[in-house]
Amino acid sequence: MKPFAYARPADVAEAVRDVAAEPTAVFLGGGTNLVDHLKLGIVRPDLVVDVRTLTSRSIDDLQDGGLRVGAAVTNSELAADRRVRERYPVLAQALLAGATGQLRNLATTGGNPLQRTRCVYFQDASTACNKREPGTGCSAVGGYTRYHAVLGVPAALPDPTAPETCIATHPSDMAVALAALDAQVQVLGPAGARTVPFVDLHRLPGEDPSRDTVLEHGELITAIDLPPLPAGARSAYRKVRDRASYAFALVSVAAVASGNGDVRLALGGVAHKPWRATRAEGVLRGGPLTEDTVRAAMAAELAAAQPQPGVDSGNGFKIPLVTRTVVATLRDLEA
Repeated sequence: MKPFAYARPADVAEAVRDVAAEPTAVFLGGGTNLVDHLKLGIVRPDLVVDVRTLTSRSIDDLQDGGLRVGAAVTNSELAADRRVRERYPVLAQALLAGATGQLRNLATTGGNPLQRTRCVYFQDASTACNKREPGTGCSAVGGYTRYHAVLGVPAALPDPTAPETCIATHPSDMAVALAALDAQVQVLGPAGARTVPFVDLHRLPGEDPSRDTVLEHGELITAIDLPPLPAGARSAYRKVRDRASYAFALVSVAAVASGNGDVRLALGGVAHKPWRATRAEGVLRGGPLTEDTVRAAMAAELAAAQPQPGVDSGNGFKIPLVTRTVVATLRDLEA
């Protein structure tokens, strides 16, 4: 592990200034992702700024009926909160599906959505990886692709050595639920405070796969707001994985069905970011949630999917699998 300086600022504003002033500095929250990457040599910061005790660890009611979740609230605390379990079961279920109890006791609301991909090539410093080191290539193309993206991938991938090539997926279960809930992210940075819609927080690789989010260097998540759901709304999270526990999603679905006929869907395990299924939502809007209409909606959503071949027979199985998972999730909500 490369030696680094460690700082514990007095407040959030000082923490933001410390990170903004050092190009390789990083924030430390629960550390469940960062510490692993420090050990693996995936990140090599000159400065680690501890913010765990600086941001709020409370869950507060908002005047509109929603909740504001402080960035230091742990995943365990959030999943156990009565208001979250009653009003936002999709979020509680996603959190409980996400990791071991020990990790949930450390992982934070501000840090969990920012965790980096679990792509085997990203985590192996001996391989080429455009996300880890832009311009070196993407070892996943033609390699082990079982856990990789089928949505948000160009129809014709550029050469694997092209700096924009990346087919990794985002690993957070919590983030998929937050995307379906239309959460709002409160951010403080060198330029001041701003609010980022959660669906806009993460980005596709574009010309720089090393950037996972739209946050600028030095910007810190201070809280996440959960808007109130319409009366009678129902929600659920379903995760399909290779084993029953402690595994990342092959595909996952966060669904919110409102009494007015609207449905919100977010998908995990299929794209470089939590994938809001807006095409499917448009097909389903105002109509009955029959199996035929749900399958038609998913066909529209997945029309642009690009399954990847690989040494493991590829990830084309995700396309029918995510459709079946959405059908089952919405069927249970309607029951």
